[in-house]
Amino acid sequence: MANGWAPFIGLIVVAAFCAAAWFGSPKGENQTIWRSTLLLSAVSMYLMWVITFLAQLHPLISPIRNNLRPEQPGH
Repeated sequence: MANGWAPFIGLIVVAAFCAAAWFGSPKGENQTIWRSTLLLSAVSMYLMWVITFLAQLHPLISPIRNNLRPEQPGH
């Protein structure tokens, strides 16, 4: 069962990966490309996961107001 701490735990894991990618990227002329690729990939994947997770954690099942169109018969 999912709990409310999962996004924060995921954020800590992604932050640790980003720190490891920052300091562990290979030295050389492509170091900036390695760093930006790894960091942007990690942040993008985290955002996709957390948005999907939060959308499923608190779904919008039905609208709160059902009398928006009173001219319709039967409603």
